[in-house]
Amino acid sequence: MPALRHAVCTLALFASALGGAAAAAAPSEPIVAGYVFAHEKPLPPNTVDAQSLTRIFYAFANIADGRMVLGAPTDAGNFAQLTALRQQNPSLTVLVSVGGWLWSTNFSDVALTRESRKVFIQSVNEFLARYDLDGLDIDWEYPGMEGAGHPFRAEDKQNFTFLVKELRKSFNRQEKIRHKKLYLSFAAGAGEELLAHTEMKQVQKYLDTVNLMAYDYVEPGPGGLTGHHAPLFLNPADPSHNSIDASVRAIERAGVPAKKLLLGAPFYGHVWGEVPDTNHGLYQPGKELPKDYPPFSMIPSVMVTQGFVRYWDAAASAPYLYNAEKHLFFSYDDTESITAKCRYITEHKLAGIMFWEYSSDPTGTLLKAINQSLRPTSAAGKIVP
Repeated sequence: MPALRHAVCTLALFASALGGAAAAAAPSEPIVAGYVFAHEKPLPPNTVDAQSLTRIFYAFANIADGRMVLGAPTDAGNFAQLTALRQQNPSLTVLVSVGGWLWSTNFSDVALTRESRKVFIQSVNEFLARYDLDGLDIDWEYPGMEGAGHPFRAEDKQNFTFLVKELRKSFNRQEKIRHKKLYLSFAAGAGEELLAHTEMKQVQKYLDTVNLMAYDYVEPGPGGLTGHHAPLFLNPADPSHNSIDASVRAIERAGVPAKKLLLGAPFYGHVWGEVPDTNHGLYQPGKELPKDYPPFSMIPSVMVTQGFVRYWDAAASAPYLYNAEKHLFFSYDDTESITAKCRYITEHKLAGIMFWEYSSDPTGTLLKAINQSLRPTSAAGKIVP
């Protein structure tokens, strides 16, 4: 905001006039953001620990007739439950995420013209005010690409920039009316293809954060090999040649500064079947299984107790499980890999972490590891004996 920037500059000049001995402003606390996916149902009471997060992304709002609308009739009550958490944690922000893998159908049409963008943006502002939300997370999967079979256009590349720019201008006006900061973020795919179909150097100017969906690098499918679906670093033996570190470097080269990047982490895994007992199943052929997205909560209760052995890939900073008897391979994140990612966030001065999805870790095991790494002085980060 211009007034705040002016105040900071004035303070800096005043300190300089006094001899330049004043300390620089303390860095802001890392963002710990979780996606809360309601599955079009009411959220159970006390779903979210208000102290463990600094930001909530509620998934998902939809788009109908060019306007942002509720994804389900239960959303209004869910918003009320989540925004009430500010009473416990006044610094908590609650944003709504619009779109997603299945509901990105109408983004290309919404972004197409100045008039269509105006209609959509007006509906966004009305939506945020009605439910007392702190901003919008755009989950367009993906501009210029079909995603899950959505309409797309070559013009999406420029139109996405226009949409974000006009949203930011509108939010700037709304902030003066509502007397509160409105946040704008984008859930970005981690592949080079997204960068080729967007103008991220321009887009990032209008965003508060870019939420890097750094997972699903490999998934079970016909003819595919097993692997880490969220490897921090590249294992030279990995035939997919993917890593989070490479994605971070690529999006930074595309013009997104580290201070705006939220590094995504999965609270779920992928399972392959019929995997031969070679290299403990890593980088081996495997078959897709039904319901191959087990949540983290299944690991201690089901996976580890049914003949799986945990292995650690030091090159990739990633764990995996293999059951030699049943020939099952499981890629996931645990507290060790999550802690490594938090250390990476600190070392590379990223904005923080976001994860999909809150209900996959009901005991808070991974979230505790995040807070102990990124927010050790906070109530959520303190280790209780």
